[in-house]
Amino acid sequence: MSFLKPSARAVLFATAVAFAPAAFAATPADTLVVAATIDDIISLDPGQSFEFSGNDVDQNLYDRLVDFDPLDLEKGFQPSLAESWEVSEDGKTITFTMREGVKFHSGNPVRAEDAAWSLQRAVKLDKSPVFILTQFGLTADNVEEMVKADGNKLSITMDKPYAESFVLNCLTANVGSIVDKELAMQHVEGDDLANTWLTTNDAGSGPFTLGAWKPNEAVQFIAFEDYWGGAPKLKRVIVKNVAESSSQRLQLEQGDIDVARNLSPTDVDAVAANDKLKIQDELRGRMVYMGMSQKDPILSNPAVIQAMHHLIDFEGMGNSFLKGQWRIHQNFLPEGYLGASDDNSWKFDVEAAKKILADAGVTSGTITTKIRDLPEYINIAQTLQAAMAEAGLTLNIEQMTGAQVLDAYRARQVPIFIGEWGPDYSDPQTNASAFALNPDNAAEKGSTIAWRNSYAVPQEMQDKVNAALLEPDSDKRKQMYIEIQKEFHDTAPIMPLFQRVEQVGMQKGVKDWSGGGSVAWVMYKQVSKGE
Repeated sequence: MSFLKPSARAVLFATAVAFAPAAFAATPADTLVVAATIDDIISLDPGQSFEFSGNDVDQNLYDRLVDFDPLDLEKGFQPSLAESWEVSEDGKTITFTMREGVKFHSGNPVRAEDAAWSLQRAVKLDKSPVFILTQFGLTADNVEEMVKADGNKLSITMDKPYAESFVLNCLTANVGSIVDKELAMQHVEGDDLANTWLTTNDAGSGPFTLGAWKPNEAVQFIAFEDYWGGAPKLKRVIVKNVAESSSQRLQLEQGDIDVARNLSPTDVDAVAANDKLKIQDELRGRMVYMGMSQKDPILSNPAVIQAMHHLIDFEGMGNSFLKGQWRIHQNFLPEGYLGASDDNSWKFDVEAAKKILADAGVTSGTITTKIRDLPEYINIAQTLQAAMAEAGLTLNIEQMTGAQVLDAYRARQVPIFIGEWGPDYSDPQTNASAFALNPDNAAEKGSTIAWRNSYAVPQEMQDKVNAALLEPDSDKRKQMYIEIQKEFHDTAPIMPLFQRVEQVGMQKGVKDWSGGGSVAWVMYKQVSKGE
């Protein structure tokens, strides 16, 4: 399939996005039009993209060695460009057999050589998502020896015998996308490994090609009719950047869009009451959590930590300003991940908190929270402030921009942090390593959530986290994460609170929508439209 010339592509794109309410009662039958907030896209290069919307785009332009079935995410990773794989006796090498007859959008064949080069390139490029691959011991200096192609076989050799499920889950990440080497090499500038060109262009084999991308405005996908897994149900997908919930709702009601992804609870209720529209709930991997810095003299008291677990009004918040869009979840692995726990045993009980504090001799104290100036966070903080006051503790609330809060948090200057965390890849280690690893609490710089809260994670817990990486039996590995979370849930000064529920508004005729659940990104191939 040949690429559109820039002029033809621009004309098609302009025509497709220029919907006018007066002229259209509905979107074209062969086109899905989505409204979402996509102004976070920085690059479409899968070796660089690490933002929500950019990964949404790449999910549909590129294939990976293994991937997810959008209609059955609970099955976990499935064969994709690799039709099979086997692990060496020492557990350090995985050898993939590539699927035959697959073509890139350019018409070039997908080879093991392309897969090896893509992974090598991502490591050498050294952009934000590279850690997902380098945690296997891959470096810019050794990656050509550790990742090799031989005929239709691709081998990845690692520094340790990591669990097969861990490696394969990591390879479902966007950074594991397979790039058309021959096409990309035609656009290399200096030593950029085609990064400049791939930022705005497509060199994939996925179910859609890139029609056009206009930053902060829209992205257009065009169905790849020769896709190895069968052509997409719709010919085009257009994702428009619409920031305001009210605007998304209005366009949905007028028929100018098929799907609205960023509706407020009020607009969700209005859409649900419209008999021509529907709401689909989808549990995502993002979580709201509260971190209590162990540098703070009050919060470092174990009794205060225990009391704080009883000062979170989970039900009250979940049934009011968080209703429908956040679900109570008190463990660091989101529902949908291997080893996720449903232990939500902490209950709001001010009297229990007061007794714990009194028994420990804590009668008063002032603590500060620095929060992003968004309604959700402000409401959570104010609810917590009221509960703490009943227990004799004072909470000062300082509102800041998101950037200011993150800068302070990363510098370990936030006594109580209330914010969100999203997994980086689909394996439980992505969150276990963030919440329950802190190998050097005294270090001047660190990246884990535990480090940011000055939480000296017990060495025994850290050893369990590291051991889970090497457990080959998935059932045993699952149980290991459940046990780690039990200990964390009961003792840690970091409290997962709620898991995100994405409430998507759509026309009644939209079928098989998948936002990727808690483990992947939005997938358009299977989506169809009807009456």
